Amino acid sequence: MSCPASTQTTLAPSPTGPDPEHIRDRLPFLRRRGLMQRGIRAFLEARGHIEVETPYAVPTPGEEVHLHPFHTVRETPQGVPETLFLHTSPEFAMKRIVAATGLPVFQFARVWRNGERSGLHAPEFTMLEWYHPHASLSALMDETEALLKAVLPPALHQPTLNGATTLDLTGPFERLSMQEAFYRHAGLDLLPTEGNVQALAQAAQCTVRTGETWEDLFFRLLLERIEPVIGRARPTFLTHWPASQAALAKQDPQDPRVALRFELYANGMELANAFEELTDPTEQRARFEADRTSRQAQYPTRPTWPIDEKLLEALPHMPPCSGIALGFDRLVMLACGTPRINDVLWIGV
Repeated sequence: MSCPASTQTTLAPSPTGPDPEHIRDRLPFLRRRGLMQRGIRAFLEARGHIEVETPYAVPTPGEEVHLHPFHTVRETPQGVPETLFLHTSPEFAMKRIVAATGLPVFQFARVWRNGERSGLHAPEFTMLEWYHPHASLSALMDETEALLKAVLPPALHQPTLNGATTLDLTGPFERLSMQEAFYRHAGLDLLPTEGNVQALAQAAQCTVRTGETWEDLFFRLLLERIEPVIGRARPTFLTHWPASQAALAKQDPQDPRVALRFELYANGMELANAFEELTDPTEQRARFEADRTSRQAQYPTRPTWPIDEKLLEALPHMPPCSGIALGFDRLVMLACGTPRINDVLWIGV
């Protein structure tokens, strides 16, 4: 369900405090939000995806090292306290559903990430996640591209400091490997440096900061040299991430140096993160343990939680599958031409 480009609206800067009138001013954006949500539902349901709902307060919120969850306490009927967390993604629960049913599923989930606040970030936001059994990463890119073309106009005029740019959605989206992105925009051969921060710094002609690891420098270069310039003329799938950044993705059987993972960028903004899903519980447990060790070392005062054993038990029963987490609020921002996430939320938090 495409929305015409003419429905894009420019707003004055957001006020500093609560203002009922500002909600009324933002109604064009908020109506667009509703239209896009209905359009996405229609698109995915037409392709056989089933909408699901999973718990928000869970014993294990996720395993990403740098995401900080909110936590709360649930009491049993006997008054026994149980620590729960507001999930940072519905991924673990949705994979259990796929493993149990073999069906393609999607969810508009509220997710929480503590300590995040900027024009692009809110501590509570909406994540669109879907999982497509028997789809390769390439097939998921095809589906994601088709979805964006179904709910966005053919061209989007995006404001910049120097005027405006036009994002073209009529042609094929760019597919750019991480290796090629670093060649093109940072002038270096990335993969041979993996794990060696000095080699990466030398190749990038930069200085290693105090305590900076290879991963830290990789993300610094990604943020400074790659992300600002990709997805400008047309959306870009940034694919085949270094194996150390696989998270819950399979390694590429054709090149074990990389993982079957992509992120989607449009107008320099990250919209989505996707994996061809790892279904080996032994390998996934080892990755979780490594993440836990890293998180404890970097954030020793943060709370801990149990490994999601139900997920690990489910993985061997999960069919080959690709899955994606797409920031729905950011997609609405893109459609509306606003750089502020609060402009597309009914009530900011």
